[in-house]
Amino acid sequence: METTSRKQVLLKAIYERLEQVYEDTLEDVLELLNISDREDAEDIADAVAELEDAKVNGTISWEDYQKELHFINKCG
Repeated sequence: METTSRKQVLLKAIYERLEQVYEDTLEDVLELLNISDREDAEDIADAVAELEDAKVNGTISWEDYQKELHFINKCG
């Protein structure tokens, strides 16, 4: 419940500020929101692709990964 009321307060404050800005500022805000949506969609698609890759190619243990990382840092 607290989250919902906090969200409502934030939305009200944002709306009040948006009522006072120029139209091009509103367009900028909308573009930023669209960019955020696209980035979220890309992140989800990347995560799904990685899960599919793990199903096909398997994964390595944390211990093996640490050994590999240590080897790379030692050599590099």
